[in-house]
Amino acid sequence: MTLLYSEVEEELRAAVRGLLADRCPPAAVLKRIESDPYDLDLWKTLGGEIGVAGLLIPEELGGAGASASEVAVVLEELGRAVAPVPFFTSSVLATQALLPTGDALLGELAEGRKTAALAVSFAASPYRPQRGSSVRIEDRRLSGTVTGVAGADVADVLLVPVDGDLYAAEGAAVDVVPSLDLTRPVATVTFERTEARRVGVCDLAGVLCSGAALLASEQLGVAEWCLDTTLAYVKERHQFARPVGSFQAIKHRLADLWLDVVRARAAARNAVADPSPLSVAVAQSWNAAVAVHAAEEALQLHGGIGMTWEHPVHLYLKRAKSAEIALGTPGDHREALASLAGVPGPE
Repeated sequence: MTLLYSEVEEELRAAVRGLLADRCPPAAVLKRIESDPYDLDLWKTLGGEIGVAGLLIPEELGGAGASASEVAVVLEELGRAVAPVPFFTSSVLATQALLPTGDALLGELAEGRKTAALAVSFAASPYRPQRGSSVRIEDRRLSGTVTGVAGADVADVLLVPVDGDLYAAEGAAVDVVPSLDLTRPVATVTFERTEARRVGVCDLAGVLCSGAALLASEQLGVAEWCLDTTLAYVKERHQFARPVGSFQAIKHRLADLWLDVVRARAAARNAVADPSPLSVAVAQSWNAAVAVHAAEEALQLHGGIGMTWEHPVHLYLKRAKSAEIALGTPGDHREALASLAGVPGPE
């Protein structure tokens, strides 16, 4: 097992970063978040032309047959750009739920012709997978609601886990609700005897655990952007006739943050290489907090400009804060980590 990036992964990173720099700079994200958050034209290029939509899907089903390591690299770059595309919701969560079934829908997802969303609350976790869901199945029709579903508003197909099985449905009512992270809207999905097709069994807790492992890489990307951007700013910003970054207190804060980000990279890479519940709990209990801390430091060290709507740092703080409670809070993962490591709890 290695935590280093391979040559193939670095080539993929370069392709994705180049496209995002050209098509998805922070100014473009800021411009669209209040009207039409998702950039579906960018998603077509990423998913279809670069082929990231089918990374997890085997070649015999029309995908790239890549590993989670390549997916993690893409997520790092999407996190660095807070890119408003449904990669995590469709090509990670929904795809992982669908993979064991071998359903033909996988081919359409791989080609980017369709987008799917897993109808599970983004606040659910491997430890409470059914949180926010009241869906039931009767006579091949779904009834009930799921709150806080990410990616549902741009999904062509909803994949709905019910009682250990997975169903594909279209035509449900999707109502977008206010969300802190404007680049990743969430919605309430309502099924009113909606016709559904059973596609196979679903280990929902396992899917959410794998999703949490990969979410750590997106959180790493957010933290890296905050660190790099802040470092560049304090080198250029002058106060009292000297760069702000030359002050000892600023140096200490950024040095501490750099160490946090390095540890986050190790935790994220380990969770990808060894997606065991223990590794996932370690990665999420650390990376979620580091992403928030890095964004908070970026906002503060940018001074007054960091507080403005025009500067993109608030996008990263909001993404970090929303991801902190996605697929389990740091507290949830620390509790699981203590149990898995055999640390006794309070009497």
